[in-house]
Amino acid sequence: MEREDVIAPDANHEANRDRDGNRDRIVAAAARLLSDGGPDAVSTRAVSSAAGVQPPTIYRLFGDKQGLLDAVVAYGFTEYVNSKAAEEPTDDPVGDLRAGWDQHIGLGLANPALYSLMYGGHRPGVSSPAAVTAFEMLARLIRRIAEAGRLAIPEERAAALVHAAGCGTTFTLIATPEDRRDPELSRTAREAAIAAITTDAPAAADSGPVAAAVTLRAALPRTDALTAPERGLLREWLDRIADPARTVVERTETP
Repeated sequence: MEREDVIAPDANHEANRDRDGNRDRIVAAAARLLSDGGPDAVSTRAVSSAAGVQPPTIYRLFGDKQGLLDAVVAYGFTEYVNSKAAEEPTDDPVGDLRAGWDQHIGLGLANPALYSLMYGGHRPGVSSPAAVTAFEMLARLIRRIAEAGRLAIPEERAAALVHAAGCGTTFTLIATPEDRRDPELSRTAREAAIAAITTDAPAAADSGPVAAAVTLRAALPRTDALTAPERGLLREWLDRIADPARTVVERTETP
Protein backbone atom coordinates (compact mmCIF):
# COMPACT_ATOMS: atom_id res chain seq x y z
CA MET A 1 0.00 0.00 0.00
CA GLU A 2 2.80 2.41 0.87
CA ARG A 3 4.54 1.55 -2.40
CA GLU A 4 1.42 2.36 -4.41
CA ASP A 5 1.07 5.70 -2.60
CA VAL A 6 4.61 6.59 -3.62
CA ILE A 7 4.30 5.47 -7.24
CA ALA A 8 0.90 6.98 -8.01
CA PRO A 9 2.04 10.62 -8.15
CA ASP A 10 4.84 9.70 -10.56
CA ALA A 11 2.38 7.84 -12.76
CA ASN A 12 0.00 10.79 -12.77
CA HIS A 13 2.83 13.15 -13.64
CA GLU A 14 3.86 10.93 -16.56
CA ALA A 15 0.28 10.76 -17.83
CA ASN A 16 -0.10 14.55 -17.63
CA ARG A 17 3.17 15.04 -19.48
CA ASP A 18 2.07 12.66 -22.25
CA ARG A 19 -1.27 14.45 -22.52
CA ASP A 20 0.41 17.86 -22.75
CA GLY A 21 2.84 16.51 -25.33
CA ASN A 22 -0.01 15.14 -27.44
CA ARG A 23 -1.89 18.42 -27.15
CA ASP A 24 1.11 20.47 -28.26
CA ARG A 25 1.79 18.17 -31.24
CA ILE A 26 -1.85 18.25 -32.32
CA VAL A 27 -2.11 22.04 -32.11
CA ALA A 28 1.18 22.55 -33.97
CA ALA A 29 0.15 20.08 -36.69
CA ALA A 30 -3.27 21.71 -37.07
CA ALA A 31 -1.66 25.15 -37.27
CA ARG A 32 0.58 23.99 -40.13
CA LEU A 33 -2.39 22.50 -41.98
CA LEU A 34 -4.37 25.70 -41.47
CA SER A 35 -1.54 27.84 -42.80
CA ASP A 36 -0.98 25.62 -45.84
CA GLY A 37 -4.55 24.78 -46.81
CA GLY A 38 -7.01 26.90 -44.85
CA PRO A 39 -9.76 25.71 -42.48
CA ASP A 40 -10.93 22.92 -44.81
CA ALA A 41 -7.51 21.27 -44.50
CA VAL A 42 -7.92 20.91 -40.72
CA SER A 43 -9.82 17.63 -40.72
CA THR A 44 -9.65 15.17 -37.85
CA ARG A 45 -8.03 12.58 -40.10
CA ALA A 46 -5.40 14.97 -41.45
CA VAL A 47 -4.55 16.35 -38.02
CA SER A 48 -4.30 12.95 -36.36
CA SER A 49 -2.05 11.71 -39.16
CA ALA A 50 0.20 14.78 -39.04
CA ALA A 51 0.45 14.66 -35.24
CA GLY A 52 0.92 10.89 -35.02
CA VAL A 53 -2.08 10.27 -32.76
CA GLN A 54 -5.39 8.45 -33.04
CA PRO A 55 -8.53 10.52 -33.85
CA PRO A 56 -10.16 9.77 -30.45
CA THR A 57 -7.23 11.55 -28.79
CA ILE A 58 -8.26 14.80 -30.49
CA TYR A 59 -11.83 14.57 -29.22
CA ARG A 60 -10.65 13.61 -25.75
CA LEU A 61 -8.38 16.66 -25.52
CA PHE A 62 -10.43 19.29 -27.36
CA GLY A 63 -14.03 18.08 -27.24
CA ASP A 64 -14.82 18.80 -30.88
CA LYS A 65 -13.37 20.45 -33.98
CA GLN A 66 -14.32 23.93 -32.80
CA GLY A 67 -12.41 23.35 -29.59
CA LEU A 68 -9.38 22.34 -31.64
CA LEU A 69 -9.70 25.38 -33.90
CA ASP A 70 -9.96 27.69 -30.87
CA ALA A 71 -6.74 26.17 -29.52
CA VAL A 72 -5.03 26.61 -32.90
CA VAL A 73 -6.09 30.26 -33.14
CA ALA A 74 -4.87 30.95 -29.59
CA TYR A 75 -1.56 29.25 -30.42
CA GLY A 76 -1.10 31.20 -33.66
CA PHE A 77 -2.04 34.51 -32.05
CA THR A 78 0.41 33.95 -29.18
CA GLU A 79 3.19 32.88 -31.54
CA TYR A 80 2.73 36.00 -33.67
CA VAL A 81 2.68 38.38 -30.70
CA ASN A 82 5.74 36.71 -29.18
CA SER A 83 7.60 36.93 -32.49
CA LYS A 84 7.45 40.71 -32.33
CA ALA A 85 9.95 42.65 -30.29
CA ALA A 86 8.54 43.19 -26.82
CA GLU A 87 8.05 46.92 -26.40
CA GLU A 88 7.38 48.70 -23.13
CA PRO A 89 4.47 51.15 -23.17
CA THR A 90 5.67 54.65 -23.98
CA ASP A 91 4.45 57.93 -22.53
CA ASP A 92 2.42 58.42 -25.74
CA PRO A 93 -0.60 56.09 -25.58
CA VAL A 94 -1.92 57.33 -28.93
CA GLY A 95 1.40 56.37 -30.51
CA ASP A 96 1.12 52.98 -28.83
CA LEU A 97 -2.36 52.60 -30.35
CA ARG A 98 -0.88 53.27 -33.79
CA ALA A 99 1.70 50.56 -33.21
CA GLY A 100 -0.98 48.17 -31.98
CA TRP A 101 -3.09 48.85 -35.08
CA ASP A 102 -0.14 48.10 -37.37
CA GLN A 103 0.54 44.87 -35.51
CA HIS A 104 -3.13 43.87 -35.85
CA ILE A 105 -3.06 44.45 -39.62
CA GLY A 106 0.23 42.58 -39.83
CA LEU A 107 -1.26 39.56 -38.06
CA GLY A 108 -4.09 39.36 -40.59
CA LEU A 109 -1.92 39.74 -43.67
CA ALA A 110 0.70 37.28 -42.45
CA ASN A 111 -1.89 34.71 -41.32
CA PRO A 112 -5.11 35.23 -43.31
CA ALA A 113 -6.63 31.82 -42.53
CA LEU A 114 -5.84 32.17 -38.84
CA TYR A 115 -7.24 35.72 -38.75
CA SER A 116 -10.43 34.66 -40.51
CA LEU A 117 -11.01 31.98 -37.88
CA MET A 118 -10.11 34.35 -35.07
CA TYR A 119 -12.63 37.01 -36.10
CA GLY A 120 -15.09 35.23 -38.36
CA GLY A 121 -15.15 31.58 -37.38
CA HIS A 122 -17.79 31.76 -34.64
CA ARG A 123 -21.53 32.24 -34.76
CA PRO A 124 -22.89 35.78 -34.32
CA GLY A 125 -22.56 37.10 -30.79
CA VAL A 126 -19.75 34.70 -29.88
CA SER A 127 -16.05 35.61 -30.08
CA SER A 128 -13.08 33.27 -30.13
CA PRO A 129 -11.00 33.26 -26.93
CA ALA A 130 -8.08 34.79 -28.86
CA ALA A 131 -10.30 37.60 -30.16
CA VAL A 132 -11.47 38.30 -26.61
CA THR A 133 -7.83 38.53 -25.46
CA ALA A 134 -6.97 40.88 -28.32
CA PHE A 135 -9.93 43.13 -27.52
CA GLU A 136 -8.90 43.27 -23.86
CA MET A 137 -5.46 44.44 -24.98
CA LEU A 138 -7.12 47.15 -27.08
CA ALA A 139 -9.37 48.20 -24.18
CA ARG A 140 -6.31 48.67 -21.96
CA LEU A 141 -4.76 50.93 -24.60
CA ILE A 142 -7.96 52.97 -24.81
CA ARG A 143 -8.01 53.27 -21.01
CA ARG A 144 -4.47 54.71 -21.08
CA ILE A 145 -5.56 57.29 -23.67
CA ALA A 146 -8.48 58.25 -21.43
CA GLU A 147 -6.21 58.53 -18.39
CA ALA A 148 -3.96 60.87 -20.38
CA GLY A 149 -6.91 63.17 -21.06
CA ARG A 150 -6.87 62.46 -24.81
CA LEU A 151 -10.09 60.47 -25.26
CA ALA A 152 -13.05 62.36 -26.75
CA ILE A 153 -15.76 59.68 -26.48
CA PRO A 154 -16.64 56.96 -23.94
CA GLU A 155 -14.08 54.17 -23.62
CA GLU A 156 -16.43 51.37 -24.67
CA ARG A 157 -17.43 53.15 -27.87
CA ALA A 158 -13.84 54.10 -28.68
CA ALA A 159 -12.66 50.50 -28.30
CA ALA A 160 -15.56 49.20 -30.40
CA LEU A 161 -14.89 51.77 -33.13
CA VAL A 162 -11.18 51.00 -33.37
CA HIS A 163 -11.92 47.27 -33.30
CA ALA A 164 -14.50 47.56 -36.10
CA ALA A 165 -12.25 49.77 -38.22
CA GLY A 166 -9.24 47.50 -37.73
CA CYS A 167 -11.10 44.29 -38.54
CA GLY A 168 -12.82 45.85 -41.54
CA THR A 169 -9.55 47.15 -42.92
CA THR A 170 -7.82 43.82 -42.39
CA PHE A 171 -10.56 41.77 -44.04
CA THR A 172 -10.65 44.21 -46.96
CA LEU A 173 -6.91 43.84 -47.50
CA ILE A 174 -7.09 40.06 -47.17
CA ALA A 175 -9.83 39.93 -49.82
CA THR A 176 -7.85 42.13 -52.22
CA PRO A 177 -5.19 40.51 -54.46
CA GLU A 178 -1.79 41.43 -53.10
CA ASP A 179 -0.75 43.30 -56.24
CA ARG A 180 -3.89 45.47 -56.07
CA ARG A 181 -3.78 46.45 -52.41
CA ASP A 182 -3.69 50.15 -51.61
CA PRO A 183 -0.57 50.64 -49.46
CA GLU A 184 -2.13 53.74 -47.87
CA LEU A 185 -5.47 52.17 -46.92
CA SER A 186 -4.41 50.94 -43.49
CA ARG A 187 -2.72 54.22 -42.55
CA THR A 188 -5.69 56.29 -43.72
CA ALA A 189 -8.19 54.13 -41.83
CA ARG A 190 -5.98 54.17 -38.73
CA GLU A 191 -5.70 57.95 -38.65
CA ALA A 192 -9.43 58.38 -39.31
CA ALA A 193 -10.24 56.09 -36.37
CA ILE A 194 -7.78 57.87 -34.08
CA ALA A 195 -9.13 61.29 -35.10
CA ALA A 196 -12.65 60.11 -34.28
CA ILE A 197 -11.83 59.10 -30.71
CA THR A 198 -9.09 61.47 -29.54
CA THR A 199 -8.48 65.12 -28.82
CA ASP A 200 -5.39 66.94 -30.06
CA ALA A 201 -4.15 67.63 -26.53
CA PRO A 202 -4.97 66.53 -22.99
CA ALA A 203 -8.39 67.65 -21.83
CA ALA A 204 -8.26 71.19 -20.47
CA ALA A 205 -10.77 73.36 -18.70
CA ASP A 206 -12.10 74.72 -22.00
CA SER A 207 -12.30 71.35 -23.79
CA GLY A 208 -15.87 70.71 -22.74
CA PRO A 209 -17.57 68.45 -20.23
CA VAL A 210 -17.52 65.26 -22.34
CA ALA A 211 -13.72 64.93 -22.54
CA ALA A 212 -13.39 65.91 -18.88
CA ALA A 213 -15.96 63.30 -17.83
CA VAL A 214 -14.23 60.58 -19.88
CA THR A 215 -10.87 61.43 -18.30
CA LEU A 216 -12.21 61.45 -14.75
CA ARG A 217 -14.09 58.19 -15.26
CA ALA A 218 -10.89 56.48 -16.43
CA ALA A 219 -9.10 57.58 -13.25
CA LEU A 220 -11.98 56.68 -10.93
CA PRO A 221 -10.84 53.09 -10.13
CA ARG A 222 -7.57 54.44 -8.73
CA THR A 223 -9.11 56.63 -6.05
CA ASP A 224 -9.78 55.39 -2.54
CA ALA A 225 -11.37 58.62 -1.33
CA LEU A 226 -14.86 57.31 -2.11
CA THR A 227 -16.78 54.28 -0.95
CA ALA A 228 -17.86 51.67 -3.49
CA PRO A 229 -21.45 53.00 -3.64
CA GLU A 230 -20.15 56.55 -4.07
CA ARG A 231 -17.87 55.46 -6.90
CA GLY A 232 -20.80 53.69 -8.54
CA LEU A 233 -22.98 56.79 -8.34
CA LEU A 234 -20.23 59.06 -9.65
CA ARG A 235 -19.53 56.59 -12.47
CA GLU A 236 -23.20 56.74 -13.48
CA TRP A 237 -23.16 60.55 -13.51
CA LEU A 238 -19.95 60.64 -15.54
CA ASP A 239 -21.38 58.15 -18.05
CA ARG A 240 -24.36 60.46 -18.54
CA ILE A 241 -22.11 63.45 -19.17
CA ALA A 242 -19.80 61.46 -21.46
CA ASP A 243 -22.66 60.11 -23.57
CA PRO A 244 -25.49 62.67 -23.55
CA ALA A 245 -27.19 61.19 -26.64
CA ARG A 246 -27.68 57.84 -24.89
CA THR A 247 -28.96 59.61 -21.79
CA VAL A 248 -31.61 61.42 -23.85
CA VAL A 249 -32.71 58.12 -25.44
CA GLU A 250 -32.93 56.40 -22.06
CA ARG A 251 -35.02 59.23 -20.64
CA THR A 252 -37.30 59.17 -23.68
CA GLU A 253 -37.83 55.41 -23.38
CA THR A 254 -38.50 55.54 -19.63
CA PRO A 255 -42.28 55.27 -18.93
